[in-house]
Amino acid sequence: MAVKTFKPTTPARRQMTVPGFEEITKKTPEKSLITVLKKHAGRNNTGKITVRHHGGGNRVKYRIIDFKKKIENVPATVLAIEYDPNRTAYIALMQYETGEKTYSIAPVGLKVGDVVMNGAGADINPGNVLAINDIPVGTLIHNIELYPGKGGQLVRSAGTYAQLMAKENGVAQVRLPSGEVRIIRLDCKATIGQVGNLEHENINIGKAGKKRHMGIRPTVRGSVMNPCDHPHGGGEGRAPIGRATPVTPWGKPALGYKTRNKKNRTNKFIVKRRNDK
Repeated sequence: MAVKTFKPTTPARRQMTVPGFEEITKKTPEKSLITVLKKHAGRNNTGKITVRHHGGGNRVKYRIIDFKKKIENVPATVLAIEYDPNRTAYIALMQYETGEKTYSIAPVGLKVGDVVMNGAGADINPGNVLAINDIPVGTLIHNIELYPGKGGQLVRSAGTYAQLMAKENGVAQVRLPSGEVRIIRLDCKATIGQVGNLEHENINIGKAGKKRHMGIRPTVRGSVMNPCDHPHGGGEGRAPIGRATPVTPWGKPALGYKTRNKKNRTNKFIVKRRNDK
């Protein structure tokens, strides 16, 4: 996959890059697998903004992805590789021999016409889904379940992969893209391979308008606000923030402040933290 550049007809166009989309084989989504995606602009049920910088954006339909992979031991043929505006990875449209169609995250190397399988009898090929107990140590995996039957929750964005490090005492140790090593049950499912669209990290958005198309509103620095609006605000000219460390608009520490609960019940499943030396 290549990254497409443009002639510098404007300052924004000079910096902008977009995906080449060579892998995409079908432009329109499967009608039976899309649903309405309602926008909330960061507001809760009372109308208050609880998530800042959300709003606007192009109208998109949500593609229903099969994360649970309940259909086992039935071959599925890849009909198309499609773009999904709701995620960084591409998605694969697959049809089982029973006639049912589903969407799945497309791994590297998956092509139209390939046959994939879910279940214990599947080979170790990209796109196949097995329980971690049936996957050899050292295999690259993605779309990993945390709880059996809940569906894949970990490692789903473009270009990411996890590695199965060990199996011992009835559980598996999996190294996640962040470097964290985590314990996962052997009966949890995972998909073989690395998530596709590897060049996503090299994309340069290029201009502010494109960010608005994505539904992201502008972010204003606290240091240019008034003191009543932000702890960093006020002062004559470009002034220091007046604090030992940066804070949020509500006075909470920012930049390096650990927000994870020290008594989190899932701490026992983390073998190695992502930032451990």
